[in-house]
Amino acid sequence: MTDTSLDRIGTLIRDARKHRGLTQTQLATVLGTSQSAIHRIEAGNQNLSLDMVSRIADALDSPLISVGAGPMHLRVTGGATLSGSIDVRSSKNAAVALLCASLLNQGKTTIRGIAKIEEVNRILEVLTSIGVEATWSPDRQDLTLVRPARLDLASMDVEAARRTRSILMFLGPLLHLMNEFELPYAGGCDLGARTIEPHLQVFRQFGLSVVPTDGYYHCKVDPTVVPTRAIVLTQRSDTGTENALLAAALFPGETVLRNASPNYMVQDLCVFLTHLGVEIDGIGTTTLRIRGVETINRDVEYAPSEDPIEAMSLLTAAVVTESELTIRRAPIEFLEIELSILTEMGLKYDLSHEYVAENGHTRLVDLTVHPSELKAPIDSIQPMPFPGLNIDNLPFFAVIAATAQGSTIIHDWVYDNRAIYLTDLNKLGAQVKLLDPHRVEVTGPTKWRGAEVICPPALRPAMCVLLTMLAARGESLLRNVYVINRGYEDLANRLNAVGANIQIYYDTH
Repeated sequence: MTDTSLDRIGTLIRDARKHRGLTQTQLATVLGTSQSAIHRIEAGNQNLSLDMVSRIADALDSPLISVGAGPMHLRVTGGATLSGSIDVRSSKNAAVALLCASLLNQGKTTIRGIAKIEEVNRILEVLTSIGVEATWSPDRQDLTLVRPARLDLASMDVEAARRTRSILMFLGPLLHLMNEFELPYAGGCDLGARTIEPHLQVFRQFGLSVVPTDGYYHCKVDPTVVPTRAIVLTQRSDTGTENALLAAALFPGETVLRNASPNYMVQDLCVFLTHLGVEIDGIGTTTLRIRGVETINRDVEYAPSEDPIEAMSLLTAAVVTESELTIRRAPIEFLEIELSILTEMGLKYDLSHEYVAENGHTRLVDLTVHPSELKAPIDSIQPMPFPGLNIDNLPFFAVIAATAQGSTIIHDWVYDNRAIYLTDLNKLGAQVKLLDPHRVEVTGPTKWRGAEVICPPALRPAMCVLLTMLAARGESLLRNVYVINRGYEDLANRLNAVGANIQIYYDTH
């Protein structure tokens, strides 16, 4: 770009930002950059990529600076063999839980190595819109959050809130901060009807009543109501357990949760809460005993552990491309069932000695996958609550089963329509037969071929389509990959670093 065009674009960005009522710091937080970088951009002193201009346009909802850039797409030239090693990034689901948990703390909350993904961006947009100060470190690795004395819910970025289901985890902290409030309906992936009743069963025991009407959850708190007995979750829900933990953290008594999820993001949240002074017994089990505190005012630093779903995604990339690839910093506790099934299917792999994640709790390994001839398992593959096979890892078994000899039943009994999206793999040569809304039959092995596919509206099936494109002959186009960016950070460049051939491009007008 010329100096003149940089000046013009900088002026347009400044005017659009002011029209949205954002400070330079708030816009920087949304974009994952620094206030000084925004200042240079607006002054016309910063070279800009088309990607950055598009991201700014999206953040400011301003067509004036879109310069023709539309949704992000990926062009994949398949058939390359991957090699070398790739690190697993920090957990998406732990990140959003910790962002919501920061509302409990009157001090500074610094999250180290937080995933820079769209799901995090949406929660940050909501937090900063209600008055939370969010600051990235100069190297953009650490995020520091400071809650104001009083949150301004009336100024909430409703559009951002509706684009993430994680907004539900505001309920736990907010019930301690105000007696009446409302939140927009939760969004996120299109996975069919998902009730929030398990959350509401918990909250009623803390005096919070929620009435969903007119696109909002209308919430009232009766502060005289406190848990008098153990809270038994009727479903072993991850977010339901997290919400119960967030509610119990500022209840200055003992709360017992039974049938709690011990999944990876719950464990990370538990460990983080202990850094805030909350005592929790039973971390990693289905019974949690929480001794909350009346107030929390601490300056804390915490590094969430690595993401087991990303680790499984990278493992699948190695399998489908018949590559030898080392996946470093894989949280082994949350992959053991998956690896046991893969062992029965014939996968060859090596594990390093275990070491501890930066959170001081999670066990990690380096996992090296070798090219293997796989056979279909005898039994169907279906998820179970942890320590069973993770529901978010189930779709990757459809890709793996398509490389194996024989037929495999994939049974997703949790979600109403996610299995349907796996039939998109047929566009790339797979044989995926939909048996009913919850089950597919996958027959392999597959000769993958290039195709043009619009991203399914669910994160993990969308990732499955991308993974098969890595193995497909010729060129493939994956259109509108926002849903993948919700959960994976800088994925195309990271895969390219180990041998993939993926180009990012945008529609132009």
